[in-house]
Amino acid sequence: MKMPVALLVLLALCNAIKVNGEGNYLQCDHNPTSQPRPHSVSILEFGAVGDGKTLNTIAFQNAIFYLKSFADKGGAQLYVPPGRWLTGSFNLTSHLTLFLEKGAVILGSQDPSHWDIVEPLPSYGRGIELPGRRYRSLVNGYMLRDVVITGDNGTIDGQGSVWWEWFTSHSLNYTRPHLVEFVSSKDVHVSNITFLNAPAYNIHPVYCSNVHIHNVSVYAPPGSPYTVGIVPDSSDNVCIEDCNISTGHDAIALKSGWDEYGIAYGRPTTNVHIRSVHLQSSTGSSLAFGSEMSGGISNIQVEHVHLYNSFIGIQFRTTKGRGGYLREIIISDANMLNINLAFSAIGDYGSHPDDKFNPNAFPSLEKITLHDIIGKNIIMAGNFSGIQQAPFKSMCLFNISLSMSSTFSSCWSCSNVSGYSKMVFPEPCADLKNSNASLCFSILMRPNGRGGSGAIL
Repeated sequence: MKMPVALLVLLALCNAIKVNGEGNYLQCDHNPTSQPRPHSVSILEFGAVGDGKTLNTIAFQNAIFYLKSFADKGGAQLYVPPGRWLTGSFNLTSHLTLFLEKGAVILGSQDPSHWDIVEPLPSYGRGIELPGRRYRSLVNGYMLRDVVITGDNGTIDGQGSVWWEWFTSHSLNYTRPHLVEFVSSKDVHVSNITFLNAPAYNIHPVYCSNVHIHNVSVYAPPGSPYTVGIVPDSSDNVCIEDCNISTGHDAIALKSGWDEYGIAYGRPTTNVHIRSVHLQSSTGSSLAFGSEMSGGISNIQVEHVHLYNSFIGIQFRTTKGRGGYLREIIISDANMLNINLAFSAIGDYGSHPDDKFNPNAFPSLEKITLHDIIGKNIIMAGNFSGIQQAPFKSMCLFNISLSMSSTFSSCWSCSNVSGYSKMVFPEPCADLKNSNASLCFSILMRPNGRGGSGAIL
C-alpha cells in the first residue's frame, strides 16, 4: 500500500525531540483554574459611582490598598457591578481578582492629568512614540504574582479617540498609555473581558512569566492609529487562545526590546502558544513578530487561526542595528480571507530609538515554518526581503494554497532569503526551492496527535 505524498513529506519533516528540555509541552495545554478568592468586596463599598461622569480613581486605589492585606490569606476579589466607572490609571496587587460583572464598564478618563507619568521600559530606553517618559497604562501590575482580570464579559473602554487625535496632531508630550500592562509579573490571567478603544496597546505583558489570555474580545476602529491588540513583550510561557481581535494596526504582535536597550536587557520572548483566534488588522498585520525584537523571539507555536480583512496576514519584521533573533516559529492550520499580502519578512522595517545603536548588530531570522494554510481573495502571496549581510535562512513553506484575486505577473518577491517549499500554490520564488528539507524547523507529531515544535536533527 502506497502512502499519500503529503504523509511522506510530513514524515520526512518530523523528528520528535525535546524543546528546551521540556518535551513536547504546549503552553495552552495547561489551562490554569482560578480558585475562588476567600474575600470579596464591591467597588461600591469605597464610594464609587457608576454614572460615567464621577471620577473613581481614588475608590479603585483605596479598594486595592485594602485588599492587599488579604494577600497572605488566600487573596481577594474586587467586584465591579454593572455601571460605567470612570477612572484614571490605577495599580493592582498580588493575589487579586478584578471581576467585571456583565454590564460593568471601566472607562478610561479623557483627561491626561488622570494618567500618571512613568519612566520608559529599560528594554526600550525611551517612549516608543516620543523620547523620554510615557503615560502609565489604565490598569497596571508591577512585580505581581497571581493576578486575575476576568468577569462575565464586562468591558474596559479606554475612550481612546482623544489620544488618537493628539497622536495624529503631534500634540502629545509623552508616549500614549495602554489599557492593561503587567510588568515583571508572574501567573497572570486575563479572560472573559471585552477591551475597547485603547489609546495604544490593549494588553501588554512585559518581562512576565506564565501569562494566560483567553476568551477576550478586542476592538478599535480601523482609523485608530497604531492601536494593537495583545503584545507579549520579553515574556515567557504565554498562552493566547479563543480571542477575537480587530484593531487599527496589529492584532497580535510579539516583541522583545529595541536596539541597544533590548540587547542590553537581554530578555527574550519565548515559549508562546497562540491558538483558536480570529484576527483582523486594518493597516498592520494580523500576526506580527517585531520589529522591536532585540532580546530575541523564539519557540513560538501558532495554530488554528483565522486571519481576515487585513493588510498583511503574517509578518516578520526587523532591521539593521536591531540585533536579536526570530527563530523556531511554526504557524499552522491558518485560514486567510481578504488579505492584501499573505506573508512578509522584512529586513528594513522600523526606526531606531536614537543614534547610539550599533549598525553592525545584524538580526538573525531563521527556522520559520508555515504549513497547512489556505487563503482566499489574496492580492499578493509573499514578500521576503532579507538583509544582504545577514540573509534570512530556513524559511519553510508546506501545503499552502492561496486563491489569488489579482493579475500580478509575480505573486512572490524574494531577496536575501533561502528556504524550502513543498505543495505551495501559487509557486514560490526560486529562493524558497532548496531541496534539503532537513533545514526546516519541523512539525513534532505527539502521541495525542497535537502539533508541537522541535528542530530537525
